[in-house]
Amino acid sequence: MNNDAPAWWNLLDDQAAAVARMISQALPRPIRELGPVHARALMNTAPPAEPITPLDHVEQLTVPTRAGAIGARLYRADSATSSRATPALVYLHGGGFVLGTLDGADELCRAIAAGSGWTVVSLDYRLAPENPYPAALEDCVDAFAWLTRTAPELGIDPDRIAIGGDSAGGNLAAALCLHRRGSALPVAQVLAYPAVDDTFTAPSWSEFADAPLLSAADARWCWEQYVGAEHPGGDHLAAPMRAESLRGLPPTLIMTAEVDPIRDDAEAYAARLRGEGVPVSLTRFTGVFHGFVTEVGVFAQAKQAIDEVCLYLREIARA
Repeated sequence: MNNDAPAWWNLLDDQAAAVARMISQALPRPIRELGPVHARALMNTAPPAEPITPLDHVEQLTVPTRAGAIGARLYRADSATSSRATPALVYLHGGGFVLGTLDGADELCRAIAAGSGWTVVSLDYRLAPENPYPAALEDCVDAFAWLTRTAPELGIDPDRIAIGGDSAGGNLAAALCLHRRGSALPVAQVLAYPAVDDTFTAPSWSEFADAPLLSAADARWCWEQYVGAEHPGGDHLAAPMRAESLRGLPPTLIMTAEVDPIRDDAEAYAARLRGEGVPVSLTRFTGVFHGFVTEVGVFAQAKQAIDEVCLYLREIARA
């Protein structure tokens, strides 16, 4: 890079720097200037013809919600004829509430299912701005409730269902746990660089304002698409950090990227959970930027993160 490169550039490893260059060349304008339709056309990519992680069983599902049916995809490493009920992870893809598909999380979900022995159910919730808050959360809440009811039919243990997601999906996973507090909670939450705060004031928002893939300005634009530009803030189911208390939430794994505007918010959420008695495991992955977890086969840190998720889920299952 030239002498005008931002200070954080030297924090990226060689692979991340190369990918950052590719992103800057592929996007003619920032996401907020492209708008939802053009951004989706450019960024919502199909999975490869041959998956990196082949599985015995991948099944398309239709899940009923209060607003109608949504799509889902079930991944299982065991044979579909296995008689043993498995624990399950409900996975919510990222994309700033505006972008993202089941295909974008396909390789990640395959790798988690294969490495953990858990069934993974990936949800295709409604996107903003066409369906603003709380549409996506309602889809996730309804789908989770449906899965707990129908788990035996799907070969899933209804008492061992966890929730997880990356970025906006991490927000929705955290909000779902807050929504279900006082009833049957997920057995764990797995959050990759979750968007949990709507104040945008932590130091990382300035330090990495122009970071690759997700700049601070694009992140705020995505938030406005989700909640609306006039949203007053303070709603803990939109921004989980706003909750008066985090006590009683399930054990939590949080993973962050070093070069990411969201980093400090996610790590502050981990600290607050731990301070309020929730068992928390937190890992910051150095050398990478927001979105790395789903880039299976691209970043070494993605494999490291998946290995950590799989180990964590196996430990949860034993517990």
